Amino acid sequence: MLIIYCGIITYLTRFSMIAILKKEMFNNRVRDVLSYVPSAIFPAIIFPAIFLDDLGQLQLENNPKILAAGIAMIIGILSRSIIATIFSGLASYWFLIFVV
Repeated sequence: MLIIYCGIITYLTRFSMIAILKKEMFNNRVRDVLSYVPSAIFPAIIFPAIFLDDLGQLQLENNPKILAAGIAMIIGILSRSIIATIFSGLASYWFLIFVV
């Protein structure tokens, strides 16, 4: 029950900031800076998933995730499609771990 209460409180605190703050309240400079937040946070989420093993140590050798991420990056640059990037990354990763 405690987990449900914590989830509700977390949701309400995040939703309140979205509901209360209006885009008109910010000047152009603040909006420009905030537009970079998702792209700044994304590498912090992706890096550990690709480069760290289960123990939190850097794994560069025999790591199929690095090659799959590179393939997905190339497909993403060429196709400009999020769906194609996701599917190519997953397919190449699964191919590398199950077939190769």
